Amino acid sequence: MRILGIDPGLQTTGFGVLEADGAQLRYVASGTIRTTGGKGGPALGDLPARLKILFDGISEVAQRYQPDAAALEIVFVNVNPQSTLLLGQARGAALTALVHADLPVAEYTALQMKKAVVGHGRAAKAQVQEMVRRLLQLPGLPGTDAADALGLAITHAHAGAAMARVGQVAQLSRRQHAMYKGGRSY
Repeated sequence: MRILGIDPGLQTTGFGVLEADGAQLRYVASGTIRTTGGKGGPALGDLPARLKILFDGISEVAQRYQPDAAALEIVFVNVNPQSTLLLGQARGAALTALVHADLPVAEYTALQMKKAVVGHGRAAKAQVQEMVRRLLQLPGLPGTDAADALGLAITHAHAGAAMARVGQVAQLSRRQHAMYKGGRSY
């Protein structure tokens, strides 16, 4: 199964693609989509143009790598409500692009991803990068946003398989409310 992980951000969104065959994981690609900087790019205040860049970029990644499923980070409530709202809009653009590509989307918190990849939920970015490098046998460290995205894909490769087995013996229903602690899958 090919899995696309997305770590949403308004300025930088990370993506990571891997193939999972049972417990075996193989790196396919990773990178970032940036909505600021560069000549001719949108200004910081041009939110609609930046959201379009995210939508188009994720759509292009999905089309290029043809994943079977996607994993997206659930936004946490930040100290700054304005930042939380902006991040939520970036996440919405990412989610819309994934659904537009007809991908099943699973959602995980940063805590769930860190526990799955590093072993504890308070792991630092550098620890996530190093464990992703080791698990996927990469020659160097991926960038922080790409590492988080690959971490989400790794989390889904393990948790998604377990959820599929549970689904075979018990009917899984779509959650109608936000249950952040348990993650979400649609």
